Amino acid sequence: MKLQQLRYIWEVAHHDLNVSATAQSLYTSQPGISKQIRLLEDELGVEIFARSGKHLTRITPGGETIIREAGEILRRVEGIKKIAQEFSNQRKGDLSIATTHTQARYALPNVISGFINAFPDVSLHMHQGTPMQISEMAANGAVDFAIATEALELFNDLIMMPCYRWNRSIIVPKDHPLAKVSKLTLQQLAEYPIVTYVFGFTGRSKLDEAFQTLGLTPKVVFTAADADVIKTYVRLGLGVGIIASMAFDPRVDTDLVAIDGRELFSPSVTKIGFRKGTFLRGYMYDFMERFAPHLTRERVDAAVHKQNRAEVEELFADIELPTY
Repeated sequence: MKLQQLRYIWEVAHHDLNVSATAQSLYTSQPGISKQIRLLEDELGVEIFARSGKHLTRITPGGETIIREAGEILRRVEGIKKIAQEFSNQRKGDLSIATTHTQARYALPNVISGFINAFPDVSLHMHQGTPMQISEMAANGAVDFAIATEALELFNDLIMMPCYRWNRSIIVPKDHPLAKVSKLTLQQLAEYPIVTYVFGFTGRSKLDEAFQTLGLTPKVVFTAADADVIKTYVRLGLGVGIIASMAFDPRVDTDLVAIDGRELFSPSVTKIGFRKGTFLRGYMYDFMERFAPHLTRERVDAAVHKQNRAEVEELFADIELPTY
């Protein structure tokens, strides 16, 4: 059994059983991957993939378990590499982050700019996706950090730490009737078509809860993952926009009016999460503290050693999170 063979079955499983696409991503040949998978199956005496002719059709029950264990082994190997890199060159390496468009566009630019200036030899990779995709990437070790508001709590093998609170703004064109309302209510807002985030994105659950509490059903006519797209459709007159307040820039969005939504919606908390057992290199601690100054190395290490999520939450219970 070779590490290369474990890498191949793991990658094939995560490329929708497409051996050709896997070969391209690994810069190797399709026949080479197929041969090594067959050799591994012969050695183990178990079929990892079911086939129809030359095509892989599904992962067998035994294959599911083997691939899961292969992933753990590969993550441990990567951990050993990181330990070695930390001792050989503390300022060189890779950092992978998965996050949503809102975080990438509005919350992270200054943090990343400062980080790159401080660590020019660290290659930083950003992946965008839904909160569920982001959390899965962190849980399976595909990225080092997940930064999101939703879905992180669904994965028990992630250590999650709060970064900051944020709320929403209602955005409308300057000539919209709501722009003249002195104190907006949810009842008034519910009378208009709404353009907002896709369910599961950027604190959308808090928005839905606010309407449901009052027995209201919002007329959500258009949803998107991107706040800039939402603003575009508000400009087209499709509806009233509800976005993260940080995504409204008065210097750029001069044709829109932002109405503070703090009295209408409960605040949400953006968190950063990483897989339990992750070896944290020095520059990884630095990145977390740049993003959320209260995430000092000592506090992060304390979170790592907590037994469960409730204990981690208790560790940060007295921290006054910044609000945006």
